[in-house]
Amino acid sequence: MPGGNRPKIGIVWAGSPTYQNDRHRSIALPELLPILRLPDFDFYSLQKGERCRELLGLPPDCRVRDLDPSLADFGDTALVSDALDLVITVDTAVAHLAGALDKPVWTLLPEVPDWRWGLTDPTTPWYRSMRLFRQDRRGDWAGVMGRVSEALLKDSRVMTAGDR
Repeated sequence: MPGGNRPKIGIVWAGSPTYQNDRHRSIALPELLPILRLPDFDFYSLQKGERCRELLGLPPDCRVRDLDPSLADFGDTALVSDALDLVITVDTAVAHLAGALDKPVWTLLPEVPDWRWGLTDPTTPWYRSMRLFRQDRRGDWAGVMGRVSEALLKDSRVMTAGDR
Protein backbone atom coordinates (compact mmCIF):
# COMPACT_ATOMS: atom_id res chain seq x y z
CA MET A 1 0.00 0.00 0.00
CA PRO A 2 1.64 3.27 -1.04
CA GLY A 3 2.10 6.00 1.51
CA GLY A 4 4.26 6.92 4.45
CA ASN A 5 3.88 6.26 8.14
CA ARG A 6 0.38 7.67 8.45
CA PRO A 7 -2.49 5.31 9.28
CA LYS A 8 -4.13 3.94 6.13
CA ILE A 9 -7.92 4.03 6.24
CA GLY A 10 -10.26 2.49 3.70
CA ILE A 11 -13.69 4.04 3.14
CA VAL A 12 -16.97 2.84 1.65
CA TRP A 13 -19.99 5.14 1.65
CA ALA A 14 -22.56 3.27 -0.40
CA GLY A 15 -23.87 -0.22 -0.95
CA SER A 16 -25.88 -1.66 -3.79
CA PRO A 17 -28.69 0.69 -4.83
CA THR A 18 -30.94 -2.34 -5.37
CA TYR A 19 -30.94 -3.21 -1.64
CA GLN A 20 -34.36 -2.38 -0.15
CA ASN A 21 -32.95 -0.24 2.70
CA ASP A 22 -30.16 1.38 0.69
CA ARG A 23 -31.56 4.90 1.02
CA HIS A 24 -31.08 4.67 4.80
CA ARG A 25 -27.69 2.93 4.93
CA SER A 26 -25.81 4.57 2.03
CA ILE A 27 -24.65 8.16 2.33
CA ALA A 28 -23.39 10.84 -0.02
CA LEU A 29 -19.59 11.10 -0.02
CA PRO A 30 -19.66 14.74 1.21
CA GLU A 31 -21.09 13.42 4.50
CA LEU A 32 -17.59 12.01 5.13
CA LEU A 33 -15.85 15.39 4.75
CA PRO A 34 -15.33 15.87 8.52
CA ILE A 35 -13.34 12.63 8.52
CA LEU A 36 -11.57 13.14 5.20
CA ARG A 37 -10.34 16.57 6.29
CA LEU A 38 -8.52 15.18 9.32
CA PRO A 39 -4.75 15.56 8.96
CA ASP A 40 -2.29 12.73 9.40
CA PHE A 41 -4.37 9.96 7.79
CA ASP A 42 -4.19 8.45 4.31
CA PHE A 43 -7.61 7.55 2.89
CA TYR A 44 -8.32 4.90 0.27
CA SER A 45 -11.65 4.36 -1.45
CA LEU A 46 -12.83 0.75 -1.54
CA GLN A 47 -16.08 1.95 -3.14
CA LYS A 48 -17.23 0.09 -6.25
CA GLY A 49 -19.55 1.08 -9.07
CA GLU A 50 -21.12 4.35 -10.14
CA ARG A 51 -20.72 5.99 -6.74
CA CYS A 52 -16.94 6.16 -7.28
CA ARG A 53 -17.59 9.20 -9.46
CA GLU A 54 -18.39 11.17 -6.32
CA LEU A 55 -14.64 11.25 -5.64
CA LEU A 56 -14.26 13.70 -8.53
CA GLY A 57 -16.33 16.27 -6.61
CA LEU A 58 -14.21 16.26 -3.46
CA PRO A 59 -12.61 19.57 -2.48
CA PRO A 60 -8.83 19.79 -3.01
CA ASP A 61 -8.10 19.49 0.71
CA CYS A 62 -9.55 15.96 0.71
CA ARG A 63 -7.23 13.45 -0.88
CA VAL A 64 -8.63 9.97 -1.31
CA ARG A 65 -6.95 7.36 -3.49
CA ASP A 66 -9.49 5.63 -5.72
CA LEU A 67 -8.74 1.90 -5.68
CA ASP A 68 -11.75 0.89 -7.80
CA PRO A 69 -9.64 0.21 -10.92
CA SER A 70 -7.48 -2.19 -8.86
CA LEU A 71 -10.39 -4.10 -7.32
CA ALA A 72 -11.35 -6.63 -9.97
CA ASP A 73 -13.07 -8.97 -7.50
CA PHE A 74 -13.75 -9.51 -3.81
CA GLY A 75 -10.40 -11.27 -3.41
CA ASP A 76 -8.67 -8.03 -4.41
CA THR A 77 -10.81 -6.14 -1.90
CA ALA A 78 -9.75 -8.63 0.79
CA LEU A 79 -6.05 -8.17 -0.04
CA VAL A 80 -6.30 -4.39 0.07
CA SER A 81 -8.41 -4.41 3.24
CA ASP A 82 -5.83 -6.60 4.94
CA ALA A 83 -3.13 -4.02 4.15
CA LEU A 84 -5.11 -1.17 5.76
CA ASP A 85 -5.03 -0.09 9.40
CA LEU A 86 -8.77 0.58 9.56
CA VAL A 87 -11.87 0.36 7.37
CA ILE A 88 -14.72 2.85 7.82
CA THR A 89 -17.82 1.74 5.97
CA VAL A 90 -21.57 1.84 5.87
CA ASP A 91 -23.34 -1.52 6.24
CA THR A 92 -21.98 -3.32 3.17
CA ALA A 93 -20.23 -6.57 2.32
CA VAL A 94 -16.94 -4.74 2.97
CA ALA A 95 -17.93 -4.37 6.64
CA HIS A 96 -18.40 -8.14 6.87
CA LEU A 97 -15.19 -8.80 4.94
CA ALA A 98 -13.08 -6.61 7.23
CA GLY A 99 -14.74 -8.16 10.27
CA ALA A 100 -14.09 -11.68 8.98
CA LEU A 101 -10.44 -10.73 8.37
CA ASP A 102 -10.32 -9.45 11.96
CA LYS A 103 -9.28 -6.02 10.70
CA PRO A 104 -10.37 -2.98 12.68
CA VAL A 105 -13.62 -1.85 11.04
CA TRP A 106 -15.93 0.97 12.05
CA THR A 107 -19.41 0.48 10.65
CA LEU A 108 -21.71 3.48 10.20
CA LEU A 109 -25.32 2.55 10.90
CA PRO A 110 -28.67 4.28 10.37
CA GLU A 111 -31.01 4.83 13.30
CA VAL A 112 -32.87 1.62 12.44
CA PRO A 113 -30.18 -0.75 11.14
CA ASP A 114 -30.37 -4.25 9.77
CA TRP A 115 -31.46 -6.72 12.47
CA ARG A 116 -28.01 -8.26 12.90
CA TRP A 117 -26.57 -5.06 14.44
CA GLY A 118 -29.15 -4.75 17.22
CA LEU A 119 -30.29 -1.31 18.32
CA THR A 120 -27.92 -0.01 20.98
CA ASP A 121 -24.56 -1.75 21.44
CA PRO A 122 -21.35 -0.22 20.06
CA THR A 123 -20.00 -3.70 19.38
CA THR A 124 -21.32 -6.86 17.78
CA PRO A 125 -20.94 -10.54 18.66
CA TRP A 126 -20.36 -11.29 14.97
CA TYR A 127 -16.95 -9.59 14.67
CA ARG A 128 -14.67 -8.75 17.57
CA SER A 129 -12.74 -6.14 15.53
CA MET A 130 -15.87 -4.15 14.63
CA ARG A 131 -17.09 -0.98 16.27
CA LEU A 132 -20.57 0.35 15.49
CA PHE A 133 -21.32 4.06 15.09
CA ARG A 134 -25.08 4.65 15.13
CA GLN A 135 -27.29 7.55 14.16
CA ASP A 136 -29.06 9.17 17.11
CA ARG A 137 -31.80 10.43 14.80
CA ARG A 138 -32.94 9.25 11.39
CA GLY A 139 -30.84 10.89 8.69
CA ASP A 140 -28.36 12.47 11.13
CA TRP A 141 -25.03 11.46 9.67
CA ALA A 142 -23.34 14.63 10.96
CA GLY A 143 -23.52 13.33 14.53
CA VAL A 144 -22.05 10.00 13.45
CA MET A 145 -19.18 11.71 11.61
CA GLY A 146 -18.45 13.87 14.65
CA ARG A 147 -18.12 10.78 16.85
CA VAL A 148 -15.99 8.98 14.26
CA SER A 149 -13.70 12.03 13.93
CA GLU A 150 -13.28 12.19 17.70
CA ALA A 151 -12.56 8.47 17.87
CA LEU A 152 -9.96 8.70 15.11
CA LEU A 153 -8.14 11.46 16.94
CA LYS A 154 -8.29 9.63 20.29
CA ASP A 155 -7.79 5.99 19.33
CA SER A 156 -4.11 5.32 19.96
CA ARG A 157 -4.29 2.03 18.05
CA VAL A 158 -5.20 3.88 14.87
CA MET A 159 -2.96 6.88 15.50
CA THR A 160 0.12 4.71 15.95
CA ALA A 161 -0.75 2.07 13.36
CA GLY A 162 1.46 3.65 10.73
CA ASP A 163 4.46 3.33 13.07
CA ARG A 164 4.40 -0.49 13.03
